[in-house]
Amino acid sequence: MTRSPFLLSIADYMRVRGYSKRTIHTYIRWIKSFIIFSQKRHPSDMGRDEVVAYLTYLAVKRKVSSSTQSLALNALVFLYDKFLEKPLGDVSECHRARRQQKLPSVLTPSEVQSLLSLLSGKHRLMACIMYGSGLRRIELIRLRVNAIDFDFGHIRIWNGKGYKHRIVTLASELTSALKYQIEKVKILLEEDQQSAGYTHHTSRCEHRCINNVKPISDSFSQ
Repeated sequence: MTRSPFLLSIADYMRVRGYSKRTIHTYIRWIKSFIIFSQKRHPSDMGRDEVVAYLTYLAVKRKVSSSTQSLALNALVFLYDKFLEKPLGDVSECHRARRQQKLPSVLTPSEVQSLLSLLSGKHRLMACIMYGSGLRRIELIRLRVNAIDFDFGHIRIWNGKGYKHRIVTLASELTSALKYQIEKVKILLEEDQQSAGYTHHTSRCEHRCINNVKPISDSFSQ
């Protein structure tokens, strides 16, 4: 994170209002880029014209995608409308990046099966959860044991994209593999607790595991 007092104050402003860490990091990065592009002038001394020039620069010189340009715009709109309370107004004059013309490639079921066949153990389980339940990578890393409901066959996703919660289906084929992985790590923890070098001043990760809320990603690392 930046050491700039101004940018740190923006991060604090976003943090107390419940913005996710990823959103804070992304917005700060674009705001910092805008300030550097504007030769380190303070945003309060600039406005609509400078923002239009920056967005045009992103599209013409850096040739960013439409979604990337929109993300930069969102960060600057937040900066001026919310933080500085100095609304930008209409910035439609900027050169808009072209939208992607090519449709994304999607793997067929047989291709997915071929890909999964090359994986084994915890890596196969991780890939199967992502594919079977539609989890994003960051959601898989943040997944905790108590978010998995084997009785109802679903997974609770907390603070996903857009800081939203949702429930997704847990493939029944993964139940036994998940239970085995959880039990395996539980046994490893019990062995650690019995070792001579174990201390009762447990780490946060260990404390979560003891209380049955250990992140699934920690289980995969074993």
